[in-house]
Amino acid sequence: MTGCRSILNDFIPKNGGSVSFGNNEKGWIVGSGSVLSGNLKFKDVSLVENLKFNLLSVSQLADKNFSSFFTKDSCKILSPEINSKIKVLIDQHTLLTARRRGNVYVVDMTTDSQTSSPTCLIAKASSSETTLWHRRLSHLNHQTLHKLSTLSLVRGLPSKEFHFEGQCESCLKGKQHKTSHKSIEESKTTNCLNLLHMDLFGPVKTFFLFSKDETSDKIIALVTHLERQFSLPVKMIRSDNGTEFKNQVLDKFCISKGILRQYSAPRTPAQNGVLERKNRTLIEAARTMLADSGLPLSFWAEAVNTACYVLNRVHIVKRHNKTAYEILYKIKPLISFFKVFGCPCFILNTKDSLSKFAAKVDSGYFVGYSQTSKAYRAFNLRTKIIEESIDVKFNESASTSSFPSAPDDLFDLESFSFIPPISSSSPSLESCQTSEDLYSIEEGSVSKFFTSIPSYQINSQETNSQNQDNLISTPLSPVLDNVSTDVPDHTLNSHLENSLSPIENSPSSDAASSNNCLDIIPFNKNHPLEQILGDLSKGVQTRGQISNFCLHAAFLSQIEPSKYQEALKDNNWVEAMQDELLQFKRKNVWTLCPLPDGKYPIGTRWVFRNKTDDRGIVIKNKARLVVQGYCQEEAIDYDETFAPVARLEAIRLFLAFAISHNIKVYQMDIKSAFLYGTIKEEVYVCQPPRFDDVHHPDWVYKLDKALYGLKQAPRAWYDTLSQFFLSNKFSRGTIDKTLFMKRVDKELLLVQIYVDDIIFGSTKPSMCEQFSKLMSSKFEMSALSELKTFLGLQVKQTPNGTFIHQSKYVKDLLNKFDMNDCKIISTPMATSPGICPNANGEPVDQTLYRCMIGSLMHLTASRPDIMYATCVCARYQSAPKQFHLSFVKRILRYLKGTPVLGIWYLANQICKLVGFSDSDYAGCSLTRKSTSGGCQFFAGCLVSWQSKKQTSVSNSTAEAEYIAAAHCTAQILWLQYQLLDFGITELKTPLLIDSEAAKNIIKNPVYHSKTKHIEIRHHFIRDSFEKEQLVRNMSLQVTK
Repeated sequence: MTGCRSILNDFIPKNGGSVSFGNNEKGWIVGSGSVLSGNLKFKDVSLVENLKFNLLSVSQLADKNFSSFFTKDSCKILSPEINSKIKVLIDQHTLLTARRRGNVYVVDMTTDSQTSSPTCLIAKASSSETTLWHRRLSHLNHQTLHKLSTLSLVRGLPSKEFHFEGQCESCLKGKQHKTSHKSIEESKTTNCLNLLHMDLFGPVKTFFLFSKDETSDKIIALVTHLERQFSLPVKMIRSDNGTEFKNQVLDKFCISKGILRQYSAPRTPAQNGVLERKNRTLIEAARTMLADSGLPLSFWAEAVNTACYVLNRVHIVKRHNKTAYEILYKIKPLISFFKVFGCPCFILNTKDSLSKFAAKVDSGYFVGYSQTSKAYRAFNLRTKIIEESIDVKFNESASTSSFPSAPDDLFDLESFSFIPPISSSSPSLESCQTSEDLYSIEEGSVSKFFTSIPSYQINSQETNSQNQDNLISTPLSPVLDNVSTDVPDHTLNSHLENSLSPIENSPSSDAASSNNCLDIIPFNKNHPLEQILGDLSKGVQTRGQISNFCLHAAFLSQIEPSKYQEALKDNNWVEAMQDELLQFKRKNVWTLCPLPDGKYPIGTRWVFRNKTDDRGIVIKNKARLVVQGYCQEEAIDYDETFAPVARLEAIRLFLAFAISHNIKVYQMDIKSAFLYGTIKEEVYVCQPPRFDDVHHPDWVYKLDKALYGLKQAPRAWYDTLSQFFLSNKFSRGTIDKTLFMKRVDKELLLVQIYVDDIIFGSTKPSMCEQFSKLMSSKFEMSALSELKTFLGLQVKQTPNGTFIHQSKYVKDLLNKFDMNDCKIISTPMATSPGICPNANGEPVDQTLYRCMIGSLMHLTASRPDIMYATCVCARYQSAPKQFHLSFVKRILRYLKGTPVLGIWYLANQICKLVGFSDSDYAGCSLTRKSTSGGCQFFAGCLVSWQSKKQTSVSNSTAEAEYIAAAHCTAQILWLQYQLLDFGITELKTPLLIDSEAAKNIIKNPVYHSKTKHIEIRHHFIRDSFEKEQLVRNMSLQVTK
């Protein structure tokens, strides 16, 4: 058949059906004719539409008694006369016979071979199949891929001949190199583990090391494990001359085990070529896989780990003509489950409770294979973590071009300077050393838990080494100049970008480089600037200078130590403690001196906390030295105390006012705020544990500034901050002393403080920028960003409104009380039967019950729907029973089904305050007292709500409603005074109640037998009504 009409003679049009092509398409037969080729004439040649090549049917030739003879270079068609002459010769040399079935020839593999000679049948793989396996095997070179198939060195690879046409662009990007030297084929070893090649290279580590000091211990553990698992002795270790390998500890171990040591000559890495080549192979493979997948460079750790896993199973050892995996484990590796790195995938969601019609899978990208279980590793786009699951479907033909890429200039493979995705699990060293994957660990696996390296310098005006010795005189790690800090959020508006840098705006940033503990070496001017890491003004840091740099700052501890002895074992916490003490030195917090007669020192202790972002990921290890303030005596060690703590309704009113005036709210955190406060009393504290002065270990510190834990520290800090605000033309709130305002013409800047956390916003954006610069000129800021998380509240600001919720806290709450697997319920409290004392019930742990109530009370900051239920359960904390605990757990079950509920503050609403009041009657079954309830709305936003049992028994529903209205009025008056500071002078507030009798009692100031017994303090509502602080024509809304 042919697709060319011009070569046909005697053409006859006809409808001859269709012909199926290999790509599942069809071509129609539209006619037939004959073709002349020299002296030959081909008859009945069909014309097929869209056929790109001329095809000659072997079976049709056989029907005409022609024979076909195929050779390496050509195919020859023989005349029928030759058949009788070569028949005997063909029978003598036939290896395999394919029987004809229809128009094809089929090999029957179920019958015995017709000859005793070995027969090998290999099909040729298509170009697309070759490319797919090339990508699955970490871009393995095609010669090795061909050997793996033809020699059956692995299981799961199709037995086909793989040929690659053209060049792989990703391989060129990742593996292009200079001409290599000739390799040495001779092997010096005769058995496995006879010779171990060792080096420290790049970010790839077999073990998690805090510093190179731990290398010896890890090598000893590795050698012991290898010898025990494989019953093979390690005879020799080859490494370079680094002190991490060449030391007394490792020498002593090798002598005891009879292991010989070999060292490469200085500056001659070629003598340790096996290891150097392995380093290069892994890095090239990872670089190529990232280029091919299109994933962000933050996945380099997963790429290296996957490359190591794959190459251990497919690289062929030439001398044995086997893979390294087979040599070690005596079994061919299975690779049929391999997938293309970075390909899109779909992960079955088995962790969350899904609704009936919710999607069952999450989209993600394949990033590797599990080292501890039979599962794939995939990056979940919804949860933003790496999960291990067996229930994954892959789309290896699709690309990852839709993945949000990160700027390449933020990442360098040798600098540890990018934050990679976080894994959902943290495999331990023991879990990684399975019998199947141990060889992968030996060749080098990569840590998947890297975090960003500290990136700011200590700002200090003092460089005197004597003072430095007074600060820290212990043989711990030296105080480094790269102590970690928070980084400003990149979501700020452009007008704040320049002013929100914690380094540039620090008051002592000009002297930042003066406190460098490394020796200065002249800078090499000819070195490419784009390859220099760190401050260009510093010298080149040699290997000796950064001997402790190996992963020193690459990890953040995930565990909060309870004792300082535990923290001293972790360099991250040691750095955090040193950072805290450096803050004391810079701010002149204390002075070392002998203890005067008649005085006693107050003890100190360390407190350790992990700071997390809004996703719960640890971003900083914070150590705080606190004073044991419970030892202080009033009127001797302190006089008055005050903590600048804003009420939660003040925070919500601030946010409601901001969104109603289209104000963007920002937050800032002052680093070590209490250290700015000056104390008047004479206070002495002990030296920090394990940070004693070597010259004067028995001396104490006299405090010049406030310290965390002191009774007077919060007031001292507030005095310093308020004086600073007032001196810069701020005014203080009328009743809320944590609120500060500044007015310029008609523009308003609002600042709300909660100890050392500050939120602020202005009707004029430039005033926010000026305020941030003002604060940075006086205090050192550790966080400046758009408001996202404040006092446990998660805040989402959009142009249409602000959403406040505590979904992260709900998740932590369910985890804390082991309620993740509980059944969901639709209401937080049952209407009947109600909760009662139940004196004969089974008692429960009071601590657990009170802990649950306290946690739920904190959650009511954004969840008014559980306010009443929580308050009712809180009445039984003195003697809780199992009956009461079931009511508390019902609230948790309700939260399980509604974790993301919150409060929505809509933008551009009318600034009006409205109050609602209600009460039940004799709702408490034990005391027969009623419960008051109230809520207040500002600009259509719910800003305050209350639920409280009344202190007296009411004789009627009118009395209960009247007392509830009085409670609500008290809250309304407080909100009115708060709004006066905001500039809203409209004080008449409508109060909506659903009792006509209570409404009449408020309006008519007559005392009669039905009301004369009501406590006097509740009658102030009448005074508020007469002063028109409440609307005279009070609204009556019947809701029952």
